[in-house]
Amino acid sequence: MNPQHVRFYVCGPTVYDRAHIGNARPVVVFDMLFRLLQQLYPQVTYVRNITDIEDKIIWASQEKNISIAEITTQNTLFYNEDMGALGALPPTHTPKATEHIPQMLHIISLLIDQGHAYAAEGHVLFNVKSDPRYGALSKLPTEDRLAGARVDVAPYKKDPEDFVLWKPSNAEQPGWESPWGRGRPGWHIECSAMAEAYLGTPFDIHGGGIDLIFPHHENEIAQTCCAYNTDTMAQVWMHNGHLIVNGEKMSKSLGNFFTVADLLDEMPGEVIRLTLLSAHYRQPLNWTPGLVLQMKNILDKFYTALQDFHGTPDDSLQNSDFFAALLDDLNTPLALTHLHTLVKEIHTCHDPAAKQNLQSQLKTMGNFLGILSHSPAQWFQRSKDETQLITPEEIENSVQNRAQAKGQKDYKKADDIRKFLEENGVLLEDTPTGTTWKYR
Repeated sequence: MNPQHVRFYVCGPTVYDRAHIGNARPVVVFDMLFRLLQQLYPQVTYVRNITDIEDKIIWASQEKNISIAEITTQNTLFYNEDMGALGALPPTHTPKATEHIPQMLHIISLLIDQGHAYAAEGHVLFNVKSDPRYGALSKLPTEDRLAGARVDVAPYKKDPEDFVLWKPSNAEQPGWESPWGRGRPGWHIECSAMAEAYLGTPFDIHGGGIDLIFPHHENEIAQTCCAYNTDTMAQVWMHNGHLIVNGEKMSKSLGNFFTVADLLDEMPGEVIRLTLLSAHYRQPLNWTPGLVLQMKNILDKFYTALQDFHGTPDDSLQNSDFFAALLDDLNTPLALTHLHTLVKEIHTCHDPAAKQNLQSQLKTMGNFLGILSHSPAQWFQRSKDETQLITPEEIENSVQNRAQAKGQKDYKKADDIRKFLEENGVLLEDTPTGTTWKYR
C-alpha cells in the first residue's frame, strides 16, 4: 500500500505450554517472508502477537497450581528461545494481549455504537447478521460455519453465529473493569486490537495457519471492518498449510506429538528449519523421520561443499534465480534446487578463485534461508556429538585405509571399512579414477 513501508501481522502463540512443531511452521514461513520483504522495501513492520489471556491459560494455571503470570512469562521466554533456535528473526513488535485491553474496549464500544455488537448478561457479542460481508474469506455455508466455530448455544445470543467480544470473569478468573462489568476479552478481538494499534487499518498482509481462516480470521475481519468502516482489514491473506506427523494429525495419544524443545534435544535447529521449508508453504507438510534424515543429509552436503571456504558471503541476491524463486509465492523448494546446483558446481570446479565465488554464493543463499550459519567444523562436530556421524576428514582417512587394505589384498578389512562407513551414513562408489563418497 505504501512502497516505502510494508506492514504485516501474523497470529502468534497462546502461551499456555511449550510450542509444538506445528506452531513452528508459520513462524519459519513468515520469517522467510520477513527476510524477503526486507530485501525489497525500505521499511518493514512485522507484528506477531503473544496471546497471554485465554481460557487454555486459565485451565493450565489451575491444573499446575501456578499463577497465570508465571505460566505466560515462562512460556513466552521458552517460545522466543525455541523460535530463535530455528533461526527466526525477532519481529518488529511482539505485543501482549494483556497490555492492549484499552484498545479492545475501544473497538467493542465502536461496534456497539454502530449496531454491530450488543451486550447481554455480562457478555458482549458481535452481531454477525449486521455484516453482509461475513464469510467472504472462508466462503463456507452457514451450516459449516456453525460446525467449524464450535459455537456455544446460549440463550443470550440473538443468533447462533454471534461470537463473544467480551465475557464476564468470576473472582478466581483474571478480569478487567469495563462498561459491561468485570471481564476479559474474547480471543478474536485481541488480534484486531493489536494489529490496528501497530499497523493501522487496513494494512498489507495478514498471515497465519490455514486452520485460522475460520473462525479466527473471519471474525477479525468482521470486527475490524465494521468498527473502522473499511472494506478490508488486510490487502493480502497468507495461510500456511497443515503440518501432520507420520501421516496423521498430531496427538499425544498417538505418540506423534513433539514440542520444538523435544526436537532440539535430538537435532540442530537448522535441520528442523530446513524440514519446515522443504515443502511449499501453502501445501501440507508430512513430518516423518525419513524426511528429517533427508534434510540432515542435505545440510551435511551443503556444509561439506563449504569445507575449504575462507571468504565471506556474497551480498548480491536480487538478480539470482534463487531470489526469483522466492519472489514466486515464496517457493522455497525451488529456491533449494539452486543450492543443490551450486554444490555440484563446487565439487567439479578446479579453479580456486571460481570455487571460492561459488562457495560464497552458497553461503549467502543458505544464510538468507536461515541455514549454514555455522562453520563446517562446528557443524560436523555437533553432528558427531549428537548422532556419531563421522567428519569428512575421518571419511577420507577411512577411504585411504580401505584403498591400502585392497592394495594389500586384505579384502575383509576393506569390506569392514565400507560397512563401517555405511553404518555412519556414508556411501562409497568405486570408479576407474578412484573412490568417491557421499552422505546417504
